[in-house]
Amino acid sequence: MHTRFILIQTSHAGNVGAAARAIKTMGFGELALVAPRWPNVLRREETIQRASGATDVLANARIVATLDEALDGVSHLCATAMTPRDFGPPTRTPRAHLQALVHQELAARAAAAGGEADGEAAHSPLGQGIAFLFGCERFGMANEDVYRCDVALSIPTNAQFGSLNLGAAVQLIAYEWRLALELLEPQGEGPGACSGPPAARADAAQLAGMLAHWQQALESVGFLDPQAPKKLMPRLNQLFNRAQPTQEEIHILRGVAKAMIEAAQRSR
Repeated sequence: MHTRFILIQTSHAGNVGAAARAIKTMGFGELALVAPRWPNVLRREETIQRASGATDVLANARIVATLDEALDGVSHLCATAMTPRDFGPPTRTPRAHLQALVHQELAARAAAAGGEADGEAAHSPLGQGIAFLFGCERFGMANEDVYRCDVALSIPTNAQFGSLNLGAAVQLIAYEWRLALELLEPQGEGPGACSGPPAARADAAQLAGMLAHWQQALESVGFLDPQAPKKLMPRLNQLFNRAQPTQEEIHILRGVAKAMIEAAQRSR
């Protein structure tokens, strides 16, 4: 199963190395860094030391300027956030959500194998893959990044002292995902090795592009006031995350948005 770990605006080089070590010990290898404090963070001595031999993960890691660039090719997004956000995705424990996700994937594969590929039950909840997002050490994840996600994973901790080191949080999430994948993968295959039917769901970049198109359309017909947008777009974001639209459905929705814009222009 395609799995990516994304660190957003990481400020401590050692945490990047610790994250690389954490995901490698659990059998994963894909790491992306969004606007880290140090442009050369993958080559810094502290990073390499804390990686403790996970140099292949560092060598293959990507540094990108924006979260959009880090989300190519994945469609199920998991924020890691201790505090629930108003209008944000549902907050769940990692084990409950990830194991439920795997059970849904198994049901989708069974339906596809049984010739029900055109039915709702055959749509993979994981689509093209899964990404786990981690915010910066001081401030966690920004609201706008959390709003984009399907779920906010909250690790159960001491209510009086719930602060986790970034590397420790990555380790826990990677462990829970490895546990969940054991239900999904054939005996003897490691995480990421399992293959399934072609993904039906649109990826995160396609969803973001459609939402931007819809925002333009809603403004053109006067439904959305750009000076006072309130929470309409985050709510629509969560609606479409729950709907899990396919690529073809994204094309249809963008066609509707285009028609709305053209109708508004003709009426002026």
